[in-house]
Amino acid sequence: MVQVILIFSKIYQGKFFIDSYEKKKIIYVPMGADIIHSGHLNIINKAKKYGEIVIGLFTDSAIAEYKTFPLINYSQRLDIMKNIKGISKIMKQDTWDYTNNLNKLKPNYVIHGDDWKIGIQKKTRLKVIKLLKKWKGQLIEVPYTKKINIKENRKNVKSIFHNPETRVSRLSRLIGSKKIVRFIESHNPLTGLMIENLKINYKNEYREFDGIWSSSLTDSASNGKPDNQSLELSTRISNLNSVVEVTSKPVLFDADNGGRPEHLPYTIKNLERLGVSAIAIEDKIGLKSNSLFKDQKGANQDSIKNFCNKIKIACNSRRSEDFLIVARIESFILGKNLNDAIKRAENYSKAGADLILIHSKKDTPKEIFSFASKFKKCKYFKPMVAVPSTYSKVTEKQLIQNGFKVVIYANHLLRAAYPAMEKTALSILRNLRSSEVEKEIISIKKILNIIPQQ
Repeated sequence: MVQVILIFSKIYQGKFFIDSYEKKKIIYVPMGADIIHSGHLNIINKAKKYGEIVIGLFTDSAIAEYKTFPLINYSQRLDIMKNIKGISKIMKQDTWDYTNNLNKLKPNYVIHGDDWKIGIQKKTRLKVIKLLKKWKGQLIEVPYTKKINIKENRKNVKSIFHNPETRVSRLSRLIGSKKIVRFIESHNPLTGLMIENLKINYKNEYREFDGIWSSSLTDSASNGKPDNQSLELSTRISNLNSVVEVTSKPVLFDADNGGRPEHLPYTIKNLERLGVSAIAIEDKIGLKSNSLFKDQKGANQDSIKNFCNKIKIACNSRRSEDFLIVARIESFILGKNLNDAIKRAENYSKAGADLILIHSKKDTPKEIFSFASKFKKCKYFKPMVAVPSTYSKVTEKQLIQNGFKVVIYANHLLRAAYPAMEKTALSILRNLRSSEVEKEIISIKKILNIIPQQ
């Protein structure tokens, strides 16, 4: 009798354990979790009812594929998610394609908000449904939580990037996460606001400018002065202060040749105080003229030794290693050959430069691609920067394929603005009224709405 009871007990316990295991369903919940709000918690609470929660936490690079670059980095978001009750496991989600994680996990359910039925994520959703069918999994969609002002929440959190130290580090994160980091010039606060807010979804791809290029050329031109360092550094710093006051994106400062080595620490100190992320210093000395001028008489290239010393001074002057030093090589501008450019790139990298900007005034990218091909094989290789002002037909895809990490559209907003303003002014002179141009220019209402109301 005792034996029968024991056997029955084992059978019963076995069934109990099987039932328990069966009830322990695996729930996959993909999340960016940049700003945790009630919508995230609602989905997590819903998932708890079905079984064991596995969060697929998107990396910075994955989020950047389809949304604005995350305000909070992956490790910080990971720490937050680890402290939310009810989450059993967290998996790294490297892309917006869930295939790898779902095939590994084979979850019983995927739980997601219902806001992905349209838009960029629509294809991802259909792919998830198809994958789940392989092991009879199920997609559960939670109605979008209303009364959540995502834009306002993001705006409030975004304000932390006006903190200089936080802002400085943003460029390093972008370079580490994105295929290519996209800069465009800003010559006043209004263009800064445009860069800050402009974003599009094009061919199922999210696109925006990642940072602001503070151009010596456009700063000088917008102040009615030639690009020959006649515009005082103090004026440029003052103008830049007005731009960073209304923006949060990383700023790359065009410092020409950086001036006298003994003055460089003060320049960097001022830039870091403003929250600038990087400084670009060129190895050209002598009479300053824009590198795109055909006539470079009076301009020479600094010795490798002297410029390496300047780089070392810049590195030693910065308070944070997140403040990046960009060494700009003018070898091609001054008629030097590829070997000279490579030699300089290696030495500048060894001296401490964080990025290498190889400049060219050719109408094709052939020579910068030749440089890239050779430099990628060097011991002291550093991420490369391209400025396609003259070779404008090159695509970002081509730059990525050739190993470039940063692209700078160095003067395009100012160049676009002048002909538009000239056309408007000429129309008024011809017609002695403004009616003819009203349809072509921004409305007063819209210009007022661009500026944030305090």
